[in-house]
Amino acid sequence: MNSTNEQRLVALGQQVTPAWLEDQIHSAILKIEKNMLRFGEQFPSACATDGVYRLKPNDDWTNGFWTGMLWLAYEWTGDSKFRQLAKTNLDSFQDRLDRHFVLDHHDIGFLYSLSAVAGHQLTREEAYRKQVLQAADVLMARFQTRGNFIQAWGKMGDAKEYRLIIDSLINLPLLFRASQLSGDSRYREVAQKHYQTLLHTVIKPDATTYHTYYFDPQTGEPSHGATHQGNSDNSIWARGQSWGVLGIPLNQHYLDTPYPVIYPQLVTVFLDHLPADLIPYWDFDFTDEKPSEKDSSALAIAACGLLEAAKQKAYPEAKQLAKGMIYQLGTLYTTQDLQNEGVLLHGVYAHSEGKGIDEPNLWGDYFYLEALMRLQNPDWKNYW
Repeated sequence: MNSTNEQRLVALGQQVTPAWLEDQIHSAILKIEKNMLRFGEQFPSACATDGVYRLKPNDDWTNGFWTGMLWLAYEWTGDSKFRQLAKTNLDSFQDRLDRHFVLDHHDIGFLYSLSAVAGHQLTREEAYRKQVLQAADVLMARFQTRGNFIQAWGKMGDAKEYRLIIDSLINLPLLFRASQLSGDSRYREVAQKHYQTLLHTVIKPDATTYHTYYFDPQTGEPSHGATHQGNSDNSIWARGQSWGVLGIPLNQHYLDTPYPVIYPQLVTVFLDHLPADLIPYWDFDFTDEKPSEKDSSALAIAACGLLEAAKQKAYPEAKQLAKGMIYQLGTLYTTQDLQNEGVLLHGVYAHSEGKGIDEPNLWGDYFYLEALMRLQNPDWKNYW
């Protein structure tokens, strides 16, 4: 046990029982059930305002999280109403692909792993297999051979956008799935190249992380790290560190290459920066002595990462640590109040932009429920 925080989390994890998990899952699904009546065929905004999600068309990078929650609810309950709305959502995702509507970014995996991959996994419908491959082709088109990485944002060729971000770790499994579903190794090869580039750039030698990393557009040589959402270029953005905790195990699941030796240290950095209540501030520049808003979503993401890592024996006591995280979130950061549409409260979207501060957000809601499902059913097959 490396730290007091780890000891505390393991102790808290012992309070997680099957009955507690069932109660938490039931509460989350009640929220989903109520929300779908209001959302209908529209999509909730990335983050809530005063606990209520704004309704909008399928035009954001976060819409897969809502569809993923519908699939999770269907798996847990077997109720066809969740499946039907998820399938209606997939019609919208197909239309978005066909029109290439707001898809000039790398978040194709966030969108289509939780919609089309999940849909194909649960229904085996051929249309969803084709949708996975079509989406993977969109992501493949963003690969920069000079630098061997998938460009995060903006039009291809824009010198100001010649960069990747740590979130991209969660987009790569779409390519590995596409390779499995098609037998085409090109998808896998691009994913592996981007993965290796990311491990050697955005993750620093001390196992802290940059949010984003730039490359020279002429040569492809690594240039410098920076932030878009963190407190400063050299601070540790909490959600960025948690993307690393989750993203490495998700990708290693598909690989027979050696596990990155830096992974345990990356997890330890995250754990060592947790404050007294074990819920991270949105950036690790902040402490209980110098506080700011918490980002509950970062802890839910990290919990899912540790549960995936536990399968691969990549970190000691990973499952117990994750159970402690989820217990703390469920005890302190959820509510039975159905007027608040968030499953997980007190998240942060983009602090520097004033977006979604101390509000529920879709990825926090999704990853909290995913973690509960992983804990309740060790055989649950993830959508990534």
